[in-house]
Amino acid sequence: MNLFTPLSWNDAGFILAGILNTVYISLVAIIIGSILGLLVGFIRAESNKSINVLLGGFLDILRSVPLIIQLILFTTFIGAMGYPLNPFVAGSIILSLYTMAFMSEVFRSGFDSVPENMVKAARSLGMTYLQTVRYVRVPIGMRAVFPSWLGVALSVRKDSALVSVIGYMELLRTAEQLISRTQQPLMILLGVGLFYFMISYPLSRYGKYVERKMEI
Repeated sequence: MNLFTPLSWNDAGFILAGILNTVYISLVAIIIGSILGLLVGFIRAESNKSINVLLGGFLDILRSVPLIIQLILFTTFIGAMGYPLNPFVAGSIILSLYTMAFMSEVFRSGFDSVPENMVKAARSLGMTYLQTVRYVRVPIGMRAVFPSWLGVALSVRKDSALVSVIGYMELLRTAEQLISRTQQPLMILLGVGLFYFMISYPLSRYGKYVERKMEI
């Protein structure tokens, strides 16, 4: 009796669902993490030393503790408190906070890169503080950090595979189930790697193109 079955076209829908789940949770984490990172980065760029120390300590914890440990601890703690979360919700929360920790440093460096003389010139022309932020600091600072932002976004897209440890059916977990059923790890993992490459490489090349354009 053969316990294993080969890959077939019937598996295409299963694989596609894993791909869509991977893209979905990656986009959610990148969008939410970028928005939160922008706010936190701005606060750190504008705040005094004591606030920077408090925020910096929290962000250091998020950046230093491996993502897989954060995912397991969070889902275990929430479950023990009697509020179990859907794997997608739990994964999105932790992955977004993890993304925020890195994005905040990217955006803070962008805000800090705007020359102080340019800010003073904008204020001397009659701009308010909020107008200076909107029309000077954000456009100039964010333009400078786009390559770094893209690098973090690509890293988060790859790190999203770790959400499989809490039961989310993204591409890697889908591949693991197919490997268990078919015993064809080489073919399946090559396909998974090709998918990640097809997404990452064009974006990486575009980031380098933008970086070269900014240096001209």
